[in-house]
Amino acid sequence: MIGKRKSAVLMVMVLLLGLTTVTVQATEETRQQIHEAEEEKKNTESMLEETEQNIDALNQQKDSLQGTLTTLNTELSQVSNNLSDLEDKIAAKEAEIDEMNDKIQQVQEELEEAIRLKDEQYATMKQQIKFMYERSDYLYLELFFSAGSFSDFLNKNNYIEQLSSYQQKVLDDYKDAQAKMEAKEAELQLDMAQLESDKEELDDYKVQVVAEQSRVSGLVSQTSKSINATAGQISDAEATALAYEQQIKEQEANLTALRAKLAEEIRMAELAAQSSWRDISEVSFGEGDRYLLANLIYCEAGGESYEGQVAVGSVVMNRVLSSVYPNTITGVIYQSGQFSPVASGRLALALAEGRATAKCYQAADAVMSGTTNVGNCVYFRTPIEGIAPKYTIGGHIFY
Repeated sequence: MIGKRKSAVLMVMVLLLGLTTVTVQATEETRQQIHEAEEEKKNTESMLEETEQNIDALNQQKDSLQGTLTTLNTELSQVSNNLSDLEDKIAAKEAEIDEMNDKIQQVQEELEEAIRLKDEQYATMKQQIKFMYERSDYLYLELFFSAGSFSDFLNKNNYIEQLSSYQQKVLDDYKDAQAKMEAKEAELQLDMAQLESDKEELDDYKVQVVAEQSRVSGLVSQTSKSINATAGQISDAEATALAYEQQIKEQEANLTALRAKLAEEIRMAELAAQSSWRDISEVSFGEGDRYLLANLIYCEAGGESYEGQVAVGSVVMNRVLSSVYPNTITGVIYQSGQFSPVASGRLALALAEGRATAKCYQAADAVMSGTTNVGNCVYFRTPIEGIAPKYTIGGHIFY
């Protein structure tokens, strides 16, 4: 009798030890999720800090550009004053050019008149020279012999002197006309040269105006574009920072939920370790349980081997048999937060389209008849560091 009691106590201790192992393994996944979530939060915080530093640098750059723009605006005011002075100079130079054009026109008219007078004097002088050349030798003899008296001779001699004086005047007038013409020509050349100089100076003024306007306007435009671009970068960076802040809040909420989940899993596992398990014969299956289980197996292990599909189905049935989980297939599968295909909608789609394969139905029939190839494991997932599984089948670990 005592031996039987010792055996019973030993069996209970072994059972509790096995369930404790399940408890530890069951919570490791959630612990790992918490660790990963904390690392993701740290990375997000690091990116947020980097973004905020970038925003500070961009704001400094923007402030520097604003200072440059202020300097350029001051310079632009100076340029405006310079342009006003240049425009005054241009107006004055254009007035000088107009005056010079009037003067050149007048000088040209005077030159034409001087040339006309010179030509007249030249024609007159030619006539006098011709007369003197043809008649001068006979003129004095003719006057001498034709004189009726000495008094008449003196009168004729006076006439000759006047003629000679007139001829000299004609020559002097010609020389004077020639000199005036040459002076007018020289004056005209000087005026024309001055006109060309004035035009070149005017062109220089105009070039200065365009260059000054273009230089400062270009700098202002370029700086304004840089400011706008920097402002856009700041706006983008601030939006990124805001997104990181929102992401951190979501990650903090996720961590809170994971920690709560961990506490609940620990509670459930401890409760399971202290509770009893039903036999498969005690389970009553409802209509549609086979269809539901086969489609869940399809969603979770449709690409796995038959052994892997049986293992997934076994986890569902182990929970049905455990007193700490719902006691029906429907209750286990739709228990909140337990199977991802339920939350994602994949299971609903599979049920609507009847996607479960014949092999999935075969696996469902096996586990519903009591078959299990993962012992009393109530969790499965893809492999992850930090969890020591009891079984590894296909792409899943079971614990």
